[in-house]
Amino acid sequence: MLVQILFYAFSAMLIASAFGVITARNPVHSALCLVLSFFTSAALWLLIEAEFLAIVLVLVYVGAVMVLFLFVVMMLDINVEEVRKGFTRYAWLGWLTVLAIVFEILGVVAVRRLGIDATQAPRPLASDYSNTGALGEVLYTRYVYPFELAAVLLLVAIVAAIVLTMRHRKGLKVQDIGKQVATRAQDRVRVLKIPAEKRE
Repeated sequence: MLVQILFYAFSAMLIASAFGVITARNPVHSALCLVLSFFTSAALWLLIEAEFLAIVLVLVYVGAVMVLFLFVVMMLDINVEEVRKGFTRYAWLGWLTVLAIVFEILGVVAVRRLGIDATQAPRPLASDYSNTGALGEVLYTRYVYPFELAAVLLLVAIVAAIVLTMRHRKGLKVQDIGKQVATRAQDRVRVLKIPAEKRE
């Protein structure tokens, strides 16, 4: 009974925070709502005894990705009014995407039922069961090739982001590390000898 109450409470909080992500007027508030969504999602993972996934969700997404998002949002000078001008123009595409995702989720749950009998309670796990070990065994045996492919794609994305950042553009001020290291004090500092003035 307590587990069901916690499930519905965390689910309601997750839906509310997810709704706040897309409706918040301030980008920082939207990012903070996303942080709350990740925390409540981690709590739901804990309820189904997936401790490893919950910890990874908090450490990786909240501890790294969302901190990066917050720094980017706060450091960039975003003109919110300018961004909102094109919002209604692409609203129809957003609604079509939402409908497609909802249709896919309902199709998977209703037709295939994910191989789960919802009328029966899950079997209790053994005392020596390790969620991390089971996940690692499946990930590095059955899904090792998709896992490695995802790693390669992430590496390519990182390299592409660096290349796009380092490209030469007009009017861009860049540092020349070689010139900075090769500078001498004589070239940067000039000592002037000014004769003292006599006071009358």
